[in-house]
Parts: sequence; structure tokens; C-alpha cells
Amino acid sequence: MLFSGLVFIFRFLPIFLFFYIVTPGKYRNFILFVGSLIFYAVGEPVYVFLLLGELILNYVCYCGFIRNKRHFRLILPIVLDVAALVVFKYMLIPGLSMPLGISFYTFQLIAFLMDERKKARKNPVRFLNFATYIVMFPQLVAGPIVQFKEVHHELANNAFSWEKLEKGARTFAIGLSFKVLLANQVGTLWNSVQTAGTVGLGFSNAWLGAVAYTFQIYFDFLGYSLMAIGLGRMLGFELPENFREPYSATSFSEFWRRWHVTLGRWFREYVYIPLGGSRKGTLRTILNLLVVWALTGIWHGAGWNFLLWGLGFFLLLVLEKFLYGRFLEKYKILGHLYVILLLPVSWVIFGITDLSVLWDYLRCMIGMGDDRVFAGFSVFLRYMRSYAPLLMICLLFATPYPRRFWEKYKDKLWMSLLVIFFFCFSCYEIAIGSSNPFLYFRF
Repeated sequence: MLFSGLVFIFRFLPIFLFFYIVTPGKYRNFILFVGSLIFYAVGEPVYVFLLLGELILNYVCYCGFIRNKRHFRLILPIVLDVAALVVFKYMLIPGLSMPLGISFYTFQLIAFLMDERKKARKNPVRFLNFATYIVMFPQLVAGPIVQFKEVHHELANNAFSWEKLEKGARTFAIGLSFKVLLANQVGTLWNSVQTAGTVGLGFSNAWLGAVAYTFQIYFDFLGYSLMAIGLGRMLGFELPENFREPYSATSFSEFWRRWHVTLGRWFREYVYIPLGGSRKGTLRTILNLLVVWALTGIWHGAGWNFLLWGLGFFLLLVLEKFLYGRFLEKYKILGHLYVILLLPVSWVIFGITDLSVLWDYLRCMIGMGDDRVFAGFSVFLRYMRSYAPLLMICLLFATPYPRRFWEKYKDKLWMSLLVIFFFCFSCYEIAIGSSNPFLYFRF
């Protein structure tokens, strides 16, 4: 079930909220747990049993660790969690699809166990609180990747309020608008360029398609993250921010502190630092970065393009760290140009899974594609007549200025009416059958 689907918005969510609100506070976690399982079962009924099995296994091993502090009791569930992820995501067994959200809830299970290993609890967290933390539907299938410490207080106190419900609804509506009115619309341009193929594509169309995909993936995932944060807030939870204007970065090191923040945090805290981080010399630092970025690429998918994408960022980050990072810090305008020129290339590598097509597309981007440039340029002009206003709007909303405008005027009545208008317009676009995929369900 998609957050940006009418079934979720006008059926599941109102019914769930009714039961959640009228239920006494001490029973709300149970309602959230059951409601989340129903949400998951609508799309993946068979895999509910896998999810429940992983919850029980992890909790039993966790309780065993609390009793006698033997660390191998935590190693076993982590190994099995990773094994389940590998089997369902990478082994491509015929008739076996990838369970929605397995990449995200597996990382939360691992984070919970590794964080609990450091604590000196005498009694385990209640099973219902643990299970609700893992399966709560706002972040179950696409993140943000939440740490238990970020929601444990709300789980213990059921801090629902009408004020949070109203604020969360506004955040959800904004996220829906980004997803439907920007990501989905600009995605049609990227789809058109891909469908046309690389024969005769030309330099201009290749870059136009790459820029379109650069905006699509940003507003797609930003919109979904905002919807998740808004839903969490409606239920009384403050889920962590996942994007901080990443396209304003002046280096790729900064970009990855702003893009998919909770994923970067997970790899930093549970892989990079345990491996030694940057504390054990230059060669060890490079090796640790290699491991992190190879895993980051593989985490997104089984295709070779994802590994190439991760290794490409590894190379850029190593070069910034040891060669020209200070130059980028000093000359921020040049740093920003460097980022915005290479980002579309990186997203093309990320988005095209067929390596032969990817190679041809990259050749077009550097001017080594088909020679029929006049036909290609006429297509480019036609695309620009149709999509130039949308691309300019995407460019504007990728900057920090709309957020500053929102913070200044968010309490004004006219701003609330504007949010309602865009929410209704988004629902209309969904209802008339506009393309409404969610890219990160693949990852």
C-alpha cells in the first residue's frame, strides 16, 4: 500500500486514526502494532509471517542477552537477519519476490541489538514496545531508519495530541505534493528519454534526462520521507529528518551528510566506527570507507550498477578527504558546481541497471553518442517547451529558500489554505490515473 494512494489516504488512514484516537493511551501501542501488520499485509500478506518470525527470534535472543550478557546471543539474530535479507533481496529465487521494506526493518533490528549491547539494562524492553518500534507503518517500508532511543519515550507514554495531529497532517500533505506534483511529473520526462533509447539520443537529451531523474529521485524520496514523518507526528512520534537540502552541498562529503541522513548515520555508527573509522591511519581509513560504500551500493540492489554507484562515491569521498577537500571548502561556488555537474552522472549510474545501456547513455553524456545531433536537438527543444516550467519549479524547491519561506509563514491562515489546495490537487492527480510509482520500494 502506497502512502500516495487513495486507498491509504481515504480508507486505511481515517479508519486507523479513529481507532487509534478513541483507544485509551495504554493500549495505543497494540492498535499501532496490529494496524501496521494490516498495512503490511495489504501488499505482502505472505511476508507478514517472515516479519513476525524475525521479531520473535530477535526478541528471544535479546532477552537471553539481557539475562547473562553473552554477546553471541546477539550475533546469532544479526547473522540470521542479514541472511534473510540476502536470500530475499539478492538470490533471485524464482517465485520469490523481495518483501517490502526488508532493507529498512532489517537495519532497524540490527541497530536495536547493537545499541542494546552497550546498555546496562536489567530488564528487557517490553515485547510490544520493541515490535511496535520495528513495524510501525509510517517508517516500515521506506524509512527513515529510526533508532529505538528516538521513539522509546513516545512508546512508553503514548504522547498523542491534537496539535501533533494537525502538524503531522500538514507535513504529510506537503510530502504528498512533492511526490505527486513534482517527482511523478518530472519522472515522465526521464521515462520518455529512457523509452526512446540511446540510439540518436545525443548530448542534450542525455543531460536533460539525467537532470529529470536527479529531480525525480530527490522529490520522490523526500516526499515519501516527509509523509512518513508527518504520519509519525500524527500518531505522537517525532521521526528523524532524512533530507537537508542535499542539492545545496558544496562537496560530496557534505552531500552525504544531507542526503538520506538516517542511512548515512546507520553506516557510520554500525559499520564505519566499529571498523575503526578514521582512527587507525590513512590506509585503514580508506579500507573502511571502501567497505562502507561497497555495502551502501549493494544495499540498494543486486545489480552491478549499484556497486559501481557506491564505489564511485567512495572514490570521490577519498579524493575530497585526502586531496582537494580543503579547496572545495575555500571556494564554495566551485564546489557547488562540481557537485551539481557530477550528481546527474551518479544518478544515471544508479538508475540504469543494464550495464550496456548505461555505458551507451554515459557516452552520450560526454558527447560520444550517436552523430544524429540535429534530430536529437529538435527533440530536446520539444521537451523543453513542455517541461521547462516544471524543471524550474523543481530547481527552486531543491534550494533552501522554500523551507525558509515555510518557516516564516507556516502559521498563517493563507498558508494552511495553500497546503489544503495542493493536497486536493495531488489527490486529483492520483485519481485521474497519473503515474504514481515509488522508486525506493525497489531498494
